[in-house]
Amino acid sequence: MLTIAFPAAAFATNCYVLADGPGEECVIVDPGIGIEPTLREVLTEHRLKPAAVLLTHGHLDHVYSVTPVCGGELGAYIHHDDRYRLADPISTLDPALIAMFEQQFGTAASWREPDDIVEVTDRERLTLAGLDFEVLHAPGHTEGSVMFATDRVPTGVSDQVEVDRTLISGDVLFAGSIGRTDLPGGSHEAMQRSLRDVVLPQPDSALVLTGHGPATTIGRERFTNPYLQDLT
Repeated sequence: MLTIAFPAAAFATNCYVLADGPGEECVIVDPGIGIEPTLREVLTEHRLKPAAVLLTHGHLDHVYSVTPVCGGELGAYIHHDDRYRLADPISTLDPALIAMFEQQFGTAASWREPDDIVEVTDRERLTLAGLDFEVLHAPGHTEGSVMFATDRVPTGVSDQVEVDRTLISGDVLFAGSIGRTDLPGGSHEAMQRSLRDVVLPQPDSALVLTGHGPATTIGRERFTNPYLQDLT
């Protein structure tokens, strides 16, 4: 699976582009703030045509560019419980943070919903751009946080690490940490259940593409992540 990852211009949010190979359709995951120039370069270099946008949750740093990326043609896939966040995610930010954001980028923050929003549910299976995904609902960071699982792995990775599955974890699981639960819609108790019932049952051979920071594996996190060790 052709897999390109690059950070957004703010909050170091990872944006992913996934495809069966060069010259094919692709899926874009979590188009955050200021990703459009880099995304255009990636699509041009690899001759990719976007087919859909997957959103791991509705926080602004993961969805800010979803509408221009979708362009009125692509579906934006998000869990039902985070659908309401696409109405106006800017309104949930602290005014001081919005002012800092506008000063950094030199433009007023604005928002418009994507034209085509597709609500997904737990364990739903999606086939997009020739790739199969399973939706894993894992609330705690937000009510509708999900991980997208596929049995494909990034090209070349399996030669270096023994992996046979990929989890795009959003802000559910990071290398050595987890997503915060103290923001509106977050829940420590829900996160504990998600880690116990959704994350830990995943095989050690699953590669984890995180919402922020480096990739990891379930096996590594099972034995080193302090937020998982108390649950095992």
